[in-house]
Amino acid sequence: MGVFWDGARGSPVDRARAGSKHHLITDSGGIPLAISLTGGNRNDVTQLLPLIDSIGPIAGTPGRPRKRSERILADRGYDHDKYRRELWKRGVKPVIARRNTEHGSGLGKERWVVERTFAWLHNLRRLRIIRYERSAELHLAFMLLGCAVVCQRKFDT
Repeated sequence: MGVFWDGARGSPVDRARAGSKHHLITDSGGIPLAISLTGGNRNDVTQLLPLIDSIGPIAGTPGRPRKRSERILADRGYDHDKYRRELWKRGVKPVIARRNTEHGSGLGKERWVVERTFAWLHNLRRLRIIRYERSAELHLAFMLLGCAVVCQRKFDT
């Protein structure tokens, strides 16, 4: 398969159509903390550690700020034992649904916040399902701008 766009390769699921994936980490209120863009055929779990490492210190209780959150919620696409061990080494408790198990783990009660933030981002015309930019850098810039818009709207309310 050839490269169709920068950072986006054809996906076997999409029958060689170009595509890209958005990866996002939010806080419990839906504020975007880290975002990345990959090709549609890349495995989700490859972006887990770079996203975790890109988050700055977290304010909260008095004293020295934590470098990372205490736990992370993720869907089945991020389930891999190697990455679970890496998260534990970083002091983050992974709460990730296991592959090949029944649905109903209860993570949906908390993961809807991330899905809502994706909905907010995808309501912006340039970030909808159709990708208008050929350049991955330009699309990532629109994603970052979209995160700024989401933050502004969230803080205005």
